[in-house]
Amino acid sequence: MQAFNPQAFIEVALKNNVLRFGEFTLKSGRVSPYFFNAGLLSTGELLSVLATGYADALAKQANTDDLVIFGAAYKGIPFVAATAQALWAQHGINANWGYNRKEAKDHGEGGMLVGADLSGKKVWVIDDVMTAGTAMREVVEILDKAGASVAGIIVALDRKEKGQGDKSAIQELGESLGVPVLALVTMDDITDYVANHGTAEQLSAMQAYRAQYGIDE
Repeated sequence: MQAFNPQAFIEVALKNNVLRFGEFTLKSGRVSPYFFNAGLLSTGELLSVLATGYADALAKQANTDDLVIFGAAYKGIPFVAATAQALWAQHGINANWGYNRKEAKDHGEGGMLVGADLSGKKVWVIDDVMTAGTAMREVVEILDKAGASVAGIIVALDRKEKGQGDKSAIQELGESLGVPVLALVTMDDITDYVANHGTAEQLSAMQAYRAQYGIDE
């Protein structure tokens, strides 16, 4: 399989309605000209393309000698499983992987975690989209209780929007944890796609939204 290409992923995401253009009111109250629904990454093609991106990023950025990757329930579970397969098939990296339950299991093996033993490990976390960073901080707490630490975080999309201040949630989380936080696709990638393939109205809306809510770089 070819290396991950953000523009190719955007195209297949559009074809499958994972990415849409229009007017969408976000939880923040902002009216966005685009919407990314990771819940619709529900075909083999989409999952394979996304996993290729995560695997490529990990192969470049992570210490692959004893790689442990983690997906947060629920969306992160298929992502982390597919990524482990892609790492092995495409890079020959035999990663350990695991995920959490939403509720602790009180029978069988019990506990909140499933899969790889995380104790004493530096773990890369895989997620879809980071907005405020609240869910990711909860994952960090889960890993801390398991005796693990975060080595880095990879998300599918970085909206590159300001949070409470002038920095994005990704920037704030990366700085507070002291770890890299990477994204496969950014709002800038989507804007570039619209500039080449979209309408003038779509491009104007993307640029206006970026000017109003985007972070300074």
